[in-house]
Amino acid sequence: MGDLLGIDNLVANTTYLKAQQINHNELKKRRLSLTLPKPKASALQTAEGEGYESLCELQPIGRKLFQQFLLTSIDPYVAAAEFLEELSRWRFAEDEKREKAKQTILAKFCQPQSRRFLSYLTGEEAEICKDLSDSNFDEVIFDQLREATREFLKGKPFLGYLKSPFFYRFLQWKEYEKQKISNKYFYEFRTLGKGGFGEVGVKHTGQMYACKKLDKRRLKKKGGERMALLEKQILEKVNSLFIVNLAYAYDSSTHLCLVMDLMTGGDLKFHIYDLGRRGIRMERVVYYTAQITTGLLHLHNMSIVYRDMKPENVLLDGKGQCRLSDLGLAVELPKGKMNCQKVSVSRLVLTVAVRYGPPVDSNPGPSCCRQGRRNEFPIGGGAHIGNLTDP
Repeated sequence: MGDLLGIDNLVANTTYLKAQQINHNELKKRRLSLTLPKPKASALQTAEGEGYESLCELQPIGRKLFQQFLLTSIDPYVAAAEFLEELSRWRFAEDEKREKAKQTILAKFCQPQSRRFLSYLTGEEAEICKDLSDSNFDEVIFDQLREATREFLKGKPFLGYLKSPFFYRFLQWKEYEKQKISNKYFYEFRTLGKGGFGEVGVKHTGQMYACKKLDKRRLKKKGGERMALLEKQILEKVNSLFIVNLAYAYDSSTHLCLVMDLMTGGDLKFHIYDLGRRGIRMERVVYYTAQITTGLLHLHNMSIVYRDMKPENVLLDGKGQCRLSDLGLAVELPKGKMNCQKVSVSRLVLTVAVRYGPPVDSNPGPSCCRQGRRNEFPIGGGAHIGNLTDP
């Protein structure tokens, strides 16, 4: 124990000495680079035209600032923000925690004498809220109350938010996002593996990311420019807890760089074959399958087909949650249409055209349940061999 304390003191002292050696001019430059710029008039007009859902729900910084605006406003606004937060906790809670969240909702938001009573509700929703109890508490009713709350927030609260300092701060952040990102914003620490990946950290925040580096000369030599551009465009649209999301994208003189969430838990193949006894328990299989399926559904809702399901492409984060990675083979389908593309069939010297839609990702079953080969093209679930004139 004494040795451990000695090591802790050594680390603390070393950190302190390094802090004393900081170049104050460099520190001043970093602080200036973090100063939020003044938004342009055109940015205000563009943002106001996006509407409630885009500004207050889909964009994380907008959602956070809108919630802060509500929590510092009048009681009905505070009640609406806290109700949506408690409702989200109830939905994702299990067993005792779910029951506790339910009782909190009933006591806090559905009792007329409560300070956080949902007084902004009108008509049928107001009567439902007053009559709500253990016996008639279900998800359908709360979906109805949630939608009524959203409709309320789209009115006066949203208009008030657009005139508040919180929205001005949102515009500042959006202006800050427009600045060009380059490798000067990152420290590169070490290579994580083959294929052009490296671990990087943002200089000013210390946030850790994984960086996929694509060599420009190799891309040009192999004709991969279009595939790299498609991958970036698809990653820009994706926003899911079950997919490795894109944080930044930039290029240097030699590489195209995609900076993404850092997954520290290894890939699913490692957990199946190399970590302890071969295989994983059925509880984990069910858990991972649910997360993988949710990620696929998110892509399919945007008409994106993944096409590269295998254990190596399912990565785990530090909390043991898994996400789909490597969208290099993903393709966005025209709305309401299938895709027709040439593909080489494994072990046959034959090239055919395959017509497929989203079911190709998930049928028969998640293919990460078995070992896949890198160049294997999963065909199934409505895919059929057709001719080159298929639409």
